[in-house]
Amino acid sequence: METAKTRKQDGPTEMGTMHRRRFLKSAAAAGAGLIVLRSGALGAGAPSKKLNIAMIGTWGRAGAHFRTASKENIVALCDVDENHLASAAKKFPKAKTYVDWRNCLDHKGLDAVICCTTDHTHAFIANWSLNRGLHCFCEKPLGNTVEEARVVRANYLKNKNKLATQVGMQRHAIENFNRVRELVLDGAIGELSAAYAWGNRQLRRKGYLPAQGQPPSHLHYDLWIGPSPFHPYNPGYFTGGPGSNCLRWNMFWDFGSGQVGDMGSHTMDLAWNALDADLPTTAEGEGEKFNPDVTPVELHMSWDIPANDWRPGIRVHWYQGGPMPKSPKNYVDLKRIGHGAMFKGSKGFLVADFNSRILMPYGRQSDLTYYKPRTKDTVIPPLGHFQEEWTNACKGNLKTSCDFDYGGKMIEMMLLGMVAYRIGKKLNYNGKTGRVTNNTKANALLSRKYRTGWTLNG
Repeated sequence: METAKTRKQDGPTEMGTMHRRRFLKSAAAAGAGLIVLRSGALGAGAPSKKLNIAMIGTWGRAGAHFRTASKENIVALCDVDENHLASAAKKFPKAKTYVDWRNCLDHKGLDAVICCTTDHTHAFIANWSLNRGLHCFCEKPLGNTVEEARVVRANYLKNKNKLATQVGMQRHAIENFNRVRELVLDGAIGELSAAYAWGNRQLRRKGYLPAQGQPPSHLHYDLWIGPSPFHPYNPGYFTGGPGSNCLRWNMFWDFGSGQVGDMGSHTMDLAWNALDADLPTTAEGEGEKFNPDVTPVELHMSWDIPANDWRPGIRVHWYQGGPMPKSPKNYVDLKRIGHGAMFKGSKGFLVADFNSRILMPYGRQSDLTYYKPRTKDTVIPPLGHFQEEWTNACKGNLKTSCDFDYGGKMIEMMLLGMVAYRIGKKLNYNGKTGRVTNNTKANALLSRKYRTGWTLNG
């Protein structure tokens, strides 16, 4: 068991009947990855305890949800690619199919939503789902701007007593996350003073791809673009397998946040899980020359995180694409850890990747006699299956490990760092108001403009 220091955690188709004018109006709804479930249908007197699910986005990350979702009632499927949609329909032949996620969310009798769409539609689908009283699982990142993260998180907090949410940071279920948290909480490195996370992926692009050809008939490209500014079709955005296609488009500012929202969501989670952190009070960012089309490859961001009831205020860092924190010992090569985290304390360092960790005490009191490991009956229990934690929460206690509060604050911090990188100055931030207090230009970058006809709060 965790101590008082621990985190408090609470069939028929629409496609043939869509009029062209209606289609163009809905074009901004790039949908590809949700499962939807509504809370009211699962009362004690309900004839079935299974959730009614609409899976929007039937390729890529959606495949990781098929097994769990198949234990429930898949009543609706949605994808902007009709070939992907047809493939999923073979698995779930009783489900109604959609190409526009906005229409799918109005499917009668839904209980919850799993969002596996392109990153630039995540916040839209998550927020619309909450507005309809639907439980929501949203693949990471929860948003592409500070404002998107804040809107979705605030909406969830208003509904946390009736809706279950989860951000798709599935590595959180690896038991090493628990062991790292325990070591930090229990003082294995003394009083915590700093935390670092990093990723070494390097995907370089010059700019948005030039117009090339026409979208194939099975792809509703305008819906794929969704709320983002229009960019002409290029098949290069759609190459790569179901586990890597996102790497063809998520580095562009209008479609994603690069490695910050991709592996950054997983790797920072390894550190964030041990910090019990609130929103930062400052943000700084430095890296390669700013490209208005493409997010940076080489980047270092840092934030001041306020104190809580078990640790002082600390500094949190993120490195990607080459820059790295200084190793605590010259014989420890942190670059050998592709994606990892490090914690600095008054009596030592803790270095970890997703599956392992190394404790390095230092100084005259490096004998570790000050530290008492937990007994087997007091360690943090395994999370279990990540997707099933959410489906079970939808039917019961509503508690999940990566809800929209936990995941929302983490990605808000990361996205604020991206704003600091673009401004090139240290920003002072008020987490209560969501405003930068020392730079007007920075506030303009906390949100983005959407195409006509698209609203975040639908």
